[in-house]
Amino acid sequence: MKTLSLWIIAAACLVTPATLAHARSAYDGSWDLNFVTQSGSCDPAYNFTVNISDGVVTHPNLVKFRGYVAKSGSVRASVTVHDKFASGTGRLSGTSGRGRWSGSAAGTRCSGYWTAQRN
Repeated sequence: MKTLSLWIIAAACLVTPATLAHARSAYDGSWDLNFVTQSGSCDPAYNFTVNISDGVVTHPNLVKFRGYVAKSGSVRASVTVHDKFASGTGRLSGTSGRGRWSGSAAGTRCSGYWTAQRN
């Protein structure tokens, strides 16, 4: 009987986080991002649109893109495109957001800030 109870408790622990991970996020939807380079020789600015679904940030064409938005609005993301890499952190709030990023392009370090607007 104790063994069965332990298995039921273990199964409940495994199922609960998976269910919570599918909860809708207050930040779900389409967001326009603007990245500005402040130091380094990266392009002066980058603009693209991402989608947030259940707190997960995705881009349809960038295969190596990982991002997550916490319930608090805290954002963490990284992207790799050919010889360019960047990672950043920041915060979303309502219909806008901002933060800092750093990365490299062709072996040169770069950094700057980013802003976001909900579509």
